[in-house]
Amino acid sequence: KAYVTRENDGVISLLDTVRHQPIQTIELGPAGEIKPMKVILSPDATKAYVSGGRGKRVFVIDTSNNEVTGSFEVGERPWGLALSPDGKTLYTANGPSNDVSVVDLKSQTVIKKIKVGNSPWGVLTLTP
Repeated sequence: KAYVTRENDGVISLLDTVRHQPIQTIELGPAGEIKPMKVILSPDATKAYVSGGRGKRVFVIDTSNNEVTGSFEVGERPWGLALSPDGKTLYTANGPSNDVSVVDLKSQTVIKKIKVGNSPWGVLTLTP
């Protein structure tokens, strides 16, 4: 299956990658308020994390049933997402606030914001 962000609709489309057909729509919130931008999988593929753009949040989807299990605030318009290799830390590129949020996923809280310059869009993590 594949998860596709639909920014202007505030939803995720789930696609069957064998039949190449849409199979489900996952509602994140009101269109215009929530603008999903990026989706990534946890290392064990049990969770999908979706940046909510204008909604200032990251949404968590349980990949076994494709239900939203929660969300947490990270900063102004999170666009890009990256996970640490161990899956314990999430990084969000927050465009208008010119920073990257570092999120402890166990507590789902921002533990640090790092100023990085104008309008960060993407973020990638590598092993040390």
